[in-house]
Amino acid sequence: MEVSVYNIKGEDTGRKVTLNESIFGIEPNDHAIYLAVKQFMANQRQGTHKSKERSEISGSTRKIGRQKGGGGARRGDMNSPVLVGGGRVFGPKPRDYSFKLNKKVKALARKSALSYKAQNNAIVVVEDFNFEQPKTKAFVEMVNNLKISDKKLLMVLAEANKNVYLSARNLKGANVQTVSGLNTYRVLDAGALVLTESALSAIDNILM
Repeated sequence: MEVSVYNIKGEDTGRKVTLNESIFGIEPNDHAIYLAVKQFMANQRQGTHKSKERSEISGSTRKIGRQKGGGGARRGDMNSPVLVGGGRVFGPKPRDYSFKLNKKVKALARKSALSYKAQNNAIVVVEDFNFEQPKTKAFVEMVNNLKISDKKLLMVLAEANKNVYLSARNLKGANVQTVSGLNTYRVLDAGALVLTESALSAIDNILM
């Protein structure tokens, strides 16, 4: 699949690049995508939730009623879970939600996500560029020139570029990532995927 290369002014440079079929042209594996997205979302969870059990509640331990014959559930002290203000039974405890995912599965998921974007013609390739200084206005002009201002944008760079990152940081719906930080969730979440030429080569090297 061939894609035209544009400059930041939105002009067609007349050059074309060929998207690697083994990365951008595979049959997407939905289950691999599901696992990769599930892992990403799980890793975002802090897991600091906590409720107090009856042994952690501050209160008297005196038995407040007879064991039987009261007509209701048996209860001991004021910290009983059957009473208002008592401890919670099997409440949440701090835990780590992250889980392991094989490298090949993660790579397959990224290839599947990129293939979906290629099928939907949601990939824009721009020649390598740089801003002289961080300037949000310059980034907005580039997005408008590429005619993708109405879409959620993910720009992928070959390596970190502080000026480009800072220029996009204040924009809602714009995200700048390096190839090394590219993940399935970010790709799927974007309406338009903007790749620089050097990033395209880096993706080939990583996912091949």
